[in-house]
Amino acid sequence: MIKTLSVALACSVAAGAVAADNFTFRIGSGHPNGPAVYVADVANFFVPEVKKRAAEAGHTVEFVEGYGGAIAGVAETLESVQNGILDIGAYCICFEPAKLFLHNFPYYAPFGPQDSEQAMATVRATYDAQPWLTEQFTAEYDQVLLGLHGWDNYHLGTTDPWDTVDDLKGVKIGGAGPNLPWLEFAGAVPVQSTLPDGYLSLSTGVYNGWLMFPSAYLGFKFYEPSPHYTLIGFGAMGVNALTMNERKFNSLPEDLQQILMDVGRAYEAQAGASLNARQESGLKGLAEVGAEIKELSAEARAGWAASLASFPNQQAKEADGRGMPGSDVMKAYLQAVADAGYEMPVAYSIE
Repeated sequence: MIKTLSVALACSVAAGAVAADNFTFRIGSGHPNGPAVYVADVANFFVPEVKKRAAEAGHTVEFVEGYGGAIAGVAETLESVQNGILDIGAYCICFEPAKLFLHNFPYYAPFGPQDSEQAMATVRATYDAQPWLTEQFTAEYDQVLLGLHGWDNYHLGTTDPWDTVDDLKGVKIGGAGPNLPWLEFAGAVPVQSTLPDGYLSLSTGVYNGWLMFPSAYLGFKFYEPSPHYTLIGFGAMGVNALTMNERKFNSLPEDLQQILMDVGRAYEAQAGASLNARQESGLKGLAEVGAEIKELSAEARAGWAASLASFPNQQAKEADGRGMPGSDVMKAYLQAVADAGYEMPVAYSIE
């Protein structure tokens, strides 16, 4: 009888050990896999890489993937990770203008690095110099930052042609939110919107233009209702986050935690090259489908940048007033940009 119980207990312990090595994570984003580069890299790089490295460590990891708002919308992902609806979420920080106000700092210094690898490097340098940015995800929103990603260089698509900046006065133009102040110089009417809403809104005249990067302008087929695409170069933006629910993360074995952190940083490390490639293919694709592509004159671009000279300091002080280290973060970012060898078209300064 004792021998039978011992064998049964041993089998039970062994079964428990096997079960403990099997993990399933719910991962999602409000943007779809494909036209949104950061989501495509989650599906095509992060997910398989975690599974591969986990298997090498003796774990079986499966993912329940829910992109395109299948589990959480673009403005719901942060909260869905916080409350555990998602174990891991990928989202644009731009849709959390209150909770992650300061993390939008690249938007607050427009006309920055045009190359996505350079842009991602300057954003990482800022996070490293200002640990508050990483710590806030855990301290206030119960999640662990695994990695960063971004958008390729921002330009402007419109339903109607335009020749001078004055032509944009009164034109309704959509954007994510933190970038809408870029439009003040042109006298355009800013309209907050999201990528999933863009095609219908452009088709029905809710707005007549979009501040948008080539990868998504092509991927979401915005060129159909809005075929005029002007290269302005507001900059590539490292403003997307990949985070994990802290409770879920802490429940995992240490080696699996390390794998998730390592792959998250690898996901970030490949983001710049991935975005550059999609910028190039996006512009090529837009030309192939007949979009009318032109470039804003250097003189007009310089004037546009000069009109926003006070914007970084304004946003830094706004963040300071919210109890965030706004001035320190903006100074660190502008220093990182300078250290990277990129020269802003206007001398931004933080008081």
